[in-house]
Amino acid sequence: MASRANHRVLLGCALVCAAAFLCSDETFVGAAEGQPSTPVAAASFPIASDARVAGDSKRTRFVLDLDKTIKFHAFALADPYRVVVDIPQVSFQLAAGTGTAGRGLIKAFRYGLVMPGGSRIVFDLTGPARIANSYVLDAANGQPPRLVLELEEADRTTFVQSLAAESRPELRPAITDAKAAMEEAIAVPKPAAPADLRPVVVIDPGHGGIDNGTQASGESEKNLVLGFALALRDRIEKNGKYRVVLTRTDDTFIPLADRVRIARNQSAALFVSIHADALPRHEGDAQGATIYTLSDRASDAEAERLAEAENKADAIGGVNLTEEPTEVADILIDLAQRETRTFSNRFARLLMGEMKSTVRMHKHPLKSAGFKVLKAPDVPSVLIELGYVSNKGDLEHLVSENWRSRTVGSMAQAIDAFFAKRLATAGPAN
Repeated sequence: MASRANHRVLLGCALVCAAAFLCSDETFVGAAEGQPSTPVAAASFPIASDARVAGDSKRTRFVLDLDKTIKFHAFALADPYRVVVDIPQVSFQLAAGTGTAGRGLIKAFRYGLVMPGGSRIVFDLTGPARIANSYVLDAANGQPPRLVLELEEADRTTFVQSLAAESRPELRPAITDAKAAMEEAIAVPKPAAPADLRPVVVIDPGHGGIDNGTQASGESEKNLVLGFALALRDRIEKNGKYRVVLTRTDDTFIPLADRVRIARNQSAALFVSIHADALPRHEGDAQGATIYTLSDRASDAEAERLAEAENKADAIGGVNLTEEPTEVADILIDLAQRETRTFSNRFARLLMGEMKSTVRMHKHPLKSAGFKVLKAPDVPSVLIELGYVSNKGDLEHLVSENWRSRTVGSMAQAIDAFFAKRLATAGPAN
């Protein structure tokens, strides 16, 4: 893996595609500087037009119809049992609801972008299974090219033994042009930019890519919170007081560890994670915005449910959860520092004070969640649930430009108040 110094260089660069290519197979790197990745013509992406599952609990086959042949990498993961297929970026034009119901050894599957240039399909398995066969068929006899994956029932021991050392998530799509551009950028010395001493605010739109988050009435949490985060960034940047970094600026999956690294490498002074919640129908209805702060213990059952759901984001994206790098373990310890909690709580109270005049708040607007959800290392951090997509009124607000503008304004005021008080008492945050 690249050294931390090199990683800072990559995070400071707008060539996200190349950064992802150069990364080792340990993690994916997100759009650290909050700038869009180099656009690629949509027409160049292969198209996936249909997907289907056949078979039984002994042997199950998955077939994906494409318009051109592609390369792929398939591997299995344990705890929970999953099979992951990494492919170049694909335009998924599948019927609504595809993957929600499985068959045989496949409980369900999901698909989406995991990085610029790379897509992923993740299969949730009913139990341990091994990849018996996997291949791509060329077009023939009027049939399109197809990616085929065949799974076979296995016991736990056989499954674990079949896990190769390379089964840590890996995605290396052919982005040769981007790689060449990055190598050139590193090789050619450039004048050092003047030091930017403004406090850094990291905005973290939850979910993305393969991880849709909560969904209701055709709206996905990942899209709602990304639109909100971009609007918040634009509002904060207007006054020029802060430098704003987004963990993602497009529909890309960013693992939790990479969101952490972005905040740490940018020496963030504040970390704001943006989400939207939903309650299952059997749990009734809830409405209003909620602000979660740093804690190793949830304040109530609802906060515990949210922490459990959000902390599963990596499993949803097909990330190996069997072990975490030492760096991440160190970060989780940092999260428990008392000073960080104090500043997090202070910002949360300021935020609630500003938001309650413009936004409908939950009946219990301030809560504590499981700390891993907040992701940020040794940084004052809050997680804001803008509302419940499962509530009709909240969903109407979440898709409203007027509501978004008012809510973004109240958050920007809270950020100003937080830094004004902190800088006055403790000097510059960075």
